[in-house]
Amino acid sequence: MLKNLDIPQLIDVYVLPWGINLVMATLVFVIGRLISKFVVSITRKIMVRAGMDDILVNFIASIISAVLQLVVIIAALNKLGVDTTSLIAVLGAAGLAVGLALKDSLSNFAAGVMLIIFRPIKTGDFVEAAGISGTVEHINIFSSVFRTGDNKEIIVPNGNIYSGVITNYSARDTRRIDMVIGIGYEDNIKQAKDIICEILDAEDRLLKDPAYAVTLADLADCSVNINVRPWVKSGDYWAVRADFLESVKTKFDKAGVSIPYPQMDVRVVKS
Repeated sequence: MLKNLDIPQLIDVYVLPWGINLVMATLVFVIGRLISKFVVSITRKIMVRAGMDDILVNFIASIISAVLQLVVIIAALNKLGVDTTSLIAVLGAAGLAVGLALKDSLSNFAAGVMLIIFRPIKTGDFVEAAGISGTVEHINIFSSVFRTGDNKEIIVPNGNIYSGVITNYSARDTRRIDMVIGIGYEDNIKQAKDIICEILDAEDRLLKDPAYAVTLADLADCSVNINVRPWVKSGDYWAVRADFLESVKTKFDKAGVSIPYPQMDVRVVKS
């Protein structure tokens, strides 16, 4: 058939249409790339102004950029005359297979996004989550890094953190120390409460508002229990608690107030 066509006809039938398609495909590719870069730039600025974490901003921007570039390439191939239906089907099947293979990773990624957006925990917080108690050092896309009290580094998948209960001990500026002090049934309750109040009044790190509370809690099997509820700044919690317990033991010993412990009386009956 080509032999029956002269050069002008050959140009009109084949070269010119292909040339036009090539030019159109090139324009679609170039303009599409410019538009995708503009969209990514605007999206990045919006996320930065919203105060989103830099890690999340970069990750989302990379995903948007990759998706837009793929759309541009498919559109350019379509303008070039390439049948993209089968290509889209192959990409869809590949995406489904990858999604199923990376199910756990995608779950951790989604949890990481939620942690970064809603910030139930942040770097520097002392938290209890996923069975781990420690200070949050890093919150990454797929996992978070905790530092325990004995200076161990523990990496926890974000899915385990977000799917469970999170206790953030650093979320508030103040905390209440909940302690139960037991005394013997033969001891004077008023004397014990006076000693406790004396120790609390001498502690400069306690907050005046809310005021501390010292109340009778329970008549237990082996002791009379007294609730002690002082308020402190979150950073002083452990130091104040330790100092208070030490002072209570020392002053109770001097005053002759006993701190009972569980006991069992065993009677042997001879038949």
